[in-house]
Amino acid sequence: MTAAFCVYGIRTGIIREGDPLVDALLEGVSQSGAVSFRDGDLVVLAETAVATAEGSIVDLASVVPGKESFRLGDQYGIDPRLVEVVARESDEVVGGIPGHLLCMKGGTLLPNAGVDASNAPPGCVVLLPADPDRSARTIREEIAARTGAQVGVIIADSRTHAMRSGCSGVAIGCAGIPSVIDARGHPDLFGRPLEVTKQALADNIASAAEIVMGEADECTPAALIRGLGIPITDVAGVESIDAAACLFMGLLKKN
Repeated sequence: MTAAFCVYGIRTGIIREGDPLVDALLEGVSQSGAVSFRDGDLVVLAETAVATAEGSIVDLASVVPGKESFRLGDQYGIDPRLVEVVARESDEVVGGIPGHLLCMKGGTLLPNAGVDASNAPPGCVVLLPADPDRSARTIREEIAARTGAQVGVIIADSRTHAMRSGCSGVAIGCAGIPSVIDARGHPDLFGRPLEVTKQALADNIASAAEIVMGEADECTPAALIRGLGIPITDVAGVESIDAAACLFMGLLKKN
């Protein structure tokens, strides 16, 4: 893996429900410094763009909150309709702070189950893609079919981290590269074998892409990373761990 690499933002128009994402990517990359897709490129897409194109949008006017949604909405200062959508999308609501619920969804701990009003049509919220790994795999296969280029694809979200201000990128879907590289057993500087270290490869790539993608009105819902030299294979999926093995979940469960 080489240290020299480039990150290109891929600008598109506003993505709407039913829009062909790969068409937008091909047009956007042709106008970027990358020019076209090449073997070994890594493509990162914002989950909101993917979910919107797939139709994972909810009009809050259509939502009827239940009694528990009114209770949680009052407790945390959240629109009960939004609470209802978040509860439907969650495996479990484990807590919250004013304005946000902390949820378990698909083996991941995240705010509001990934439901987001940012970059959503007025009065609507965007859910996470129904199956981000499948979305990544489908996009990767279509890029290969249309360009011949073997690329890796990451579906990325922005997340906060415990006791830190600000957001960074995290991979919620991945195809073409491993999401995690296991470094256990490799020697450290003094020859001692590493015992627990795993590199969150897809998350690190997602964070690099977030720098050029932005979070507001940039209309840059994707990025291309070139030059990392990561082998492209048919591997797919984001690796997670059981809640019982998670330090943060362990603290939550104790309380």
